[in-house]
Amino acid sequence: MAEDEVIPPPPEGFSHSPRGPYTTHNGPMFHRNSADGTYQHAFFVLPRHCNGMGFAHGGMIATFMDGVLARAVHGATGGHASVTVHLSLDYLSAGRKGEWLFGEGRVTRETRDLVFVEGRIHAGERDVARATAIFKPLRRKMP
Repeated sequence: MAEDEVIPPPPEGFSHSPRGPYTTHNGPMFHRNSADGTYQHAFFVLPRHCNGMGFAHGGMIATFMDGVLARAVHGATGGHASVTVHLSLDYLSAGRKGEWLFGEGRVTRETRDLVFVEGRIHAGERDVARATAIFKPLRRKMP
């Protein structure tokens, strides 16, 4: 492994979170359950996650956010898989190479066929992105 691809130990309480092949390829991603019952996400910004200016690429931020929001839906629907119907993302500041980015999502509304969710990505107190999304739960549970 190249020296610039070395990831420091994750923050306290976070563990590796393997998922599908796309997320595994773009990760690694980490998670932990917080005291309030929410599911928190994190990833360490490596050079391969960055654009030419050394900031986390917008596509990587969108990928990470989609996973954060999908996990909130997963928890709210009792473990059902879901697909993204709509994702609206606001980039607020840069995620920088060599820093941990954290994400949280929460369901704001559920209907019979759709789940509405919002979330944020931050580095410490600095918000990096916020999003709202709509997901369609599928009729099958995740393995």
